[in-house]
Amino acid sequence: MGEGTALVVGVGPGLGLALARACAADGHPVALFGRSAGRLKEYRDALVAAGRTAGAYPVDVTDHEGLRAALVRATDELGAPELLVYNAALLVPDTPTGLEPEEFAEALAVNVTGAMVAARTVLPLLAGGRGSLLFTGGAYALDPSPERTSLSVGKAALRAYVQALHKQRLALPDNGVQVTTVTVAGRIDGGEPRFAATALAAAYLDLHHRPESAWQAELLYT
Repeated sequence: MGEGTALVVGVGPGLGLALARACAADGHPVALFGRSAGRLKEYRDALVAAGRTAGAYPVDVTDHEGLRAALVRATDELGAPELLVYNAALLVPDTPTGLEPEEFAEALAVNVTGAMVAARTVLPLLAGGRGSLLFTGGAYALDPSPERTSLSVGKAALRAYVQALHKQRLALPDNGVQVTTVTVAGRIDGGEPRFAATALAAAYLDLHHRPESAWQAELLYT
């Protein structure tokens, strides 16, 4: 693959920023998406000061039309994408009986529906119809937590959606798109070197550079 734009949705001070930096170091123009305009500007300015090409696109992923528009704008400004990383998630404590319907719907809009909107928007924009769509999953998809119910359901639904999309793409006669969820089974930046945000970001880039024969629907990162 070449050096098409990397679209990183869900850029905060942890894994999202590490992903943006890793993509930039890999030679990609980087589009940063997140809710905080000030924080995104700070990150973008730091990348530009380091000689990288980057753009900041404030957006709330629950605004699905706004997300579509931001992704298209980034493509217009920075060039056709080669990589999408969907890293947005709503991390709130909640229980199966304590959730309000509105709260549950908002969590799913961030954790799942935004990912679907991003994938559907980016697929026809990929440079030469080839690239990678990578999604940040979590161990709660495999072992749900009664203290993180909406996140558990969201990660399980995201895992199912990505696997379905992976299978759909494999059935195409000329599929050039890798679709993978990275199921992170550990605490990011919790003190274990393997789960440092920078180490995880390197794993995403390794996935992106794998040959088609090594593509997989899920990377279980333990």
